[in-house]
Amino acid sequence: MAKKKTTPAPEANESFSLLSDFDIHLFKSGKHFKLYEKLGAHLVTHNKQQGTYFAVWAPNARAVSVIGNFNHWNSNDHKLSPRWDESGIWEGFFAGVGKGEAYKYAIHSNTGEYLEKADPFAFYAEVAPRTASIVWDHTYHWRDSVWLNERKKSASQPKPYSVYEVHAGSWRRKPEEDNRSLSYKELATELVNYVKENGFTHVEFLPIMEHPFFGSWGYQLTGYYAPTSRFGEPQHFMELVDALHQEDIGVILDWVPSHFPGDAHGLYKFDGTHLYEHADPRKGFHPDWSSYIYNYGRAEVRSFLISNALFWLEVFHADGLRVDAVASMLYLDYSRKAGEWIPNEYGGNENIEAINFLKEFNEVVYGNFPDAVTIAEESTAWPGVSRPTYLGGLGFGQKWMMGWMHDTLHYFKADPVYRKYHQDEITFSIVYAFTENFMLPLSHDEVVHGKGSLIGRMPGDEWRRFANLRLMYAYMYAHPGSKLLFMGGEFGQTAEWNHDRSLDWHLLDYSPHQGMLRLIRALNNLYKSEPALYQYPFDNRGFEWIDYSDRENSVMVFMRKTDNNQQALLVVCNFTPEVREHYRIGVPLRGTYKEIFNSDDLAYGGSGLLNQGLLYTSPVKYHSKDYSVSLTLPPLGATILKLAEERAEFEIE
Repeated sequence: MAKKKTTPAPEANESFSLLSDFDIHLFKSGKHFKLYEKLGAHLVTHNKQQGTYFAVWAPNARAVSVIGNFNHWNSNDHKLSPRWDESGIWEGFFAGVGKGEAYKYAIHSNTGEYLEKADPFAFYAEVAPRTASIVWDHTYHWRDSVWLNERKKSASQPKPYSVYEVHAGSWRRKPEEDNRSLSYKELATELVNYVKENGFTHVEFLPIMEHPFFGSWGYQLTGYYAPTSRFGEPQHFMELVDALHQEDIGVILDWVPSHFPGDAHGLYKFDGTHLYEHADPRKGFHPDWSSYIYNYGRAEVRSFLISNALFWLEVFHADGLRVDAVASMLYLDYSRKAGEWIPNEYGGNENIEAINFLKEFNEVVYGNFPDAVTIAEESTAWPGVSRPTYLGGLGFGQKWMMGWMHDTLHYFKADPVYRKYHQDEITFSIVYAFTENFMLPLSHDEVVHGKGSLIGRMPGDEWRRFANLRLMYAYMYAHPGSKLLFMGGEFGQTAEWNHDRSLDWHLLDYSPHQGMLRLIRALNNLYKSEPALYQYPFDNRGFEWIDYSDRENSVMVFMRKTDNNQQALLVVCNFTPEVREHYRIGVPLRGTYKEIFNSDDLAYGGSGLLNQGLLYTSPVKYHSKDYSVSLTLPPLGATILKLAEERAEFEIE
């Protein structure tokens, strides 16, 4: 990868810069949002010589040089010069340093330390455990213009979000090749085909940015501008995004502006001082992850982070960013005891600098990419996370509905005989479902750290565990909000997720797991084809209770609605293994109804207790409706009804 030739030291007085005075003004004021075009390593031609321009922010250094294979890692050659404008930026052009060269910055700090740091703006990095940056470019011929144009045209229209959350390193491995992970190129075929076949609308990648410790799942970053080299070159990741887009599949990237690790080559004490992080550990050290917290009050740090957000949307054509650990950013006392945190200027626990940063991040992202989406992982009751900043919100497009996830999993873990005592747990989410633009997550966090798999948390024998999981998925897809499911959940992975292993694909040799995958495929197709499930995902106009009070039978009935009443769906969930025949529900319109989905279908591994044929309304008033229908409720099953296209001209008495 790195070349072995030796490049002579440049002439001492040679000068070249990509930075204008206006760039410096924007940088110092925290308003430069395309820093990746100016800082870092850039292949350029200067005075008819091809080489690389380097620029790095290190205001507390007394000397900075570039070291690499081209100078035998000697810090006496290839010295950078400090800019005259007191920006703290060091820069220099070196002819002959080309694409593929490994490099670091050798920093002699004012504190007397000698540091060797990777480039914070590097586009590519050596494969871990090596830690050097690599000179690279982003030359690539994109073929996703149809997708991007359609994304732009449909930006203001409601659309389904069925997100398949993926850890690229463990989705599928090659056991015959020392258990290696698939490459980006292999994922561009295998993952894309799988996601397309099973009907998901988006893929969300756990952080794909460079990280030294594989076991961090990507959440401890050192290379914010570089896709991890474990799976290939940056252009290979572009191919993966491109391939997904060509199959009408969106790409969401996990983004981590909340903290960073203390690895010697990373951002921590970058120039010998606390440059990117707060110096006071009460604000700058994260007790949960033994990592460091950005100084959001420093203008240059805000420019670094917001530039990074735009970088992935602009250069890698990402369709959205899911922002990790937002709650930890909002509160100064997050995971801290008394005396371990510093109140804000008003004496409160709100992190005002981080709040302002998140608002500006969302304003800049949506200002530049109004057709993209930002999603907050935020687990508290902070108001207005997904409300516009001009209304006092944080400005995110969506927010993970953590309360729904916790309540649902807790409810389903209970033996069905006791569920009548917990009816409030499964219905409570609707009380606050429309206070935010919620995404329902069954994420990687729910299948790690001893929690087991999703199916492993379902009660009963094998049949009941699979029936419970099918019911839970059907309830999830029918519930208001967008959807997210972590890889393996779609076929009933039985083991807890292990990042060092492949998913247990051999389970698909067995019919219960095949049925589970067919169920998810059917739910995805239903979700995309029925406007009632996505026209008003965040609005109470799209939901109406029919009955939430039948706790004795552990049944609930609700309606998902559109502007067209005849497209409304009736959803009936039976949370017990008891078959309920002649179960009557109120319906809004006279006519005939048809069952369009039943989680107990034999194709999904169920018992096959379906409502076949047409269901005719009766003029019997029920559930405050003028008409009603009688149907059979399958055991541990969900059934979805829709008004038939040809409505009956009579009623069944």
